[in-house]
Amino acid sequence: MRITDYEIVDLRFPTSLTSDGTDAVHKDPDYSAAYVILRTETGDEGHGFTFTIGRGNDICAEAIRAFMPLVIGQDVEAIVADSAAFWRTLAGDSQLRWLGPEKGVIHISMAAVVNAMWDLQAKLARKPVWKLLADMSPRQIVSAIDFHYITDALTPDEALAILDRQQATRRDREAILRRDGYPAYTTSAGWMGYSDAKVRRLCREALAEGFTHFKVKVGADPSDDRRRVGLVRDAIGPDAKLMIDANQRWDVGEAIARVRELAKFDLMWIEEPTSPDDVLGHAAIARAVAPIGVATGEHCANRVLFKQLLQANAIAFCQIDSCRLGGVNENLAVILMAAKFGVPVCPHAGGVGLCELVQHLSMWDFISVSGRMDDRVAEFVDHLHEHFVDPVVMRRGRYLAPTAPGYGSTIKSESRDAYRFPDGPVWARLRGEKVSHA
Repeated sequence: MRITDYEIVDLRFPTSLTSDGTDAVHKDPDYSAAYVILRTETGDEGHGFTFTIGRGNDICAEAIRAFMPLVIGQDVEAIVADSAAFWRTLAGDSQLRWLGPEKGVIHISMAAVVNAMWDLQAKLARKPVWKLLADMSPRQIVSAIDFHYITDALTPDEALAILDRQQATRRDREAILRRDGYPAYTTSAGWMGYSDAKVRRLCREALAEGFTHFKVKVGADPSDDRRRVGLVRDAIGPDAKLMIDANQRWDVGEAIARVRELAKFDLMWIEEPTSPDDVLGHAAIARAVAPIGVATGEHCANRVLFKQLLQANAIAFCQIDSCRLGGVNENLAVILMAAKFGVPVCPHAGGVGLCELVQHLSMWDFISVSGRMDDRVAEFVDHLHEHFVDPVVMRRGRYLAPTAPGYGSTIKSESRDAYRFPDGPVWARLRGEKVSHA
């Protein structure tokens, strides 16, 4: 079975109209997906995407197109048998690599292709991705990872040992996962562009839905931050966990001062306090604001940066992103590194489709790697799930384990048609153009 065709779509959703996704840095986000469909000669499809917040999504779509000569004609069975080799073919292309290497637009666009391949593999196996991974042997998992640049932090033998430890009891944890789901935290009540009244209402609704962990955006005027964080703490009560997210807004010294000022609200973590590339800055902040933990990762370009954050004791919570790294394979590497360093993985999922994807990685972490979910939560945002063929299912603040084959990455064809940029009917209406219904 060979990959014979593809389709690339620039999809954008006008979330800026309702201030969904707003923070101190990103004030007008339109949640977007540079989307790719890989088609085989048998008619099977793999759907994947990478996430952006609007302008520039077309650049990612073109970067995905640049990978297609490396993909079209490839044998699917050969890719499944050695997915690390396929990953290295994409990440190591001598010309595309010059645009990175393994970072920036080219790397997150590669993630769309890798995610599409895992979606295809899982559909062919008639399993959701979390189950596909959980059923793989430790050696199969290790063989899917590119350990280049990280063996000073995690060797293949060490990864194998971590996975072997959980083998005997993984079926027990799978049963627990199917019964109880995976714990989530909500960011949907904490967007910066929301009114106080809306924040209070959303906090009440989230509590009623069973959420116990809440995140608030900070990085605005200090007095405004104090007011908004205090507002949420009052709304959720003293027992719920509260986290704050600065979205890279501060310098190191400012981050320390601002977090200390907000510490009275009993914070679990400060997320992205400074530049995502500043490993030593994160380490300094972590030392200065303890016992409040530092969390970061949604803008970490690759496994190497995660390696350094872990080696420097710079983070207390590891926030992988299903589309920022180079797809599933690289996320497996980071989850295993975090396990070695004893740092819980609490994924980022603030964006269209990120919840649908990253839930699979957290569930595999529980079953096959960490063996626990008492010290970790995955982000949940209640936006745009209605556009997916297999949307996330939440119950009492927990992700229920997906049952449909694939990665949950397929967006409905009618949504792809409606939100295609710039000529889809939704965008035509927003431009005031007359839309044909023929």
